[in-house]
Amino acid sequence: MVVLRHEIGDVLRDVRQRQGRTLREVSHSARVSLGYLSEVERGQKEASSELLSSICTALDVPLSHMLREVSDRVAVAEGVSVPDTVPQEFSQRYGRDLDLTDDFPQGMLSGAR
Repeated sequence: MVVLRHEIGDVLRDVRQRQGRTLREVSHSARVSLGYLSEVERGQKEASSELLSSICTALDVPLSHMLREVSDRVAVAEGVSVPDTVPQEFSQRYGRDLDLTDDFPQGMLSGAR
């Protein structure tokens, strides 16, 4: 079973480590306690949207990009194919013709898989 908080924590930790930053640096920048950030990264705490936004800002990564990476990882775990663009049914239903590939190529945060 996929646990969303684990995937979010994994992505946040991967981004932070690729940047060569410590938990202390990011927690200070995000204005969140070191212990709490550690628990979020280990998937032990469910972070609020406000906290996720603050952590992403501290990491200089758009929240939407982090969430897309999480979504891609969940899809892989579920064995679901993720399109590079928003499915036509979605854009028709919500009245928008969106193409996410211009702003966020699939797997950008974690590198090629």
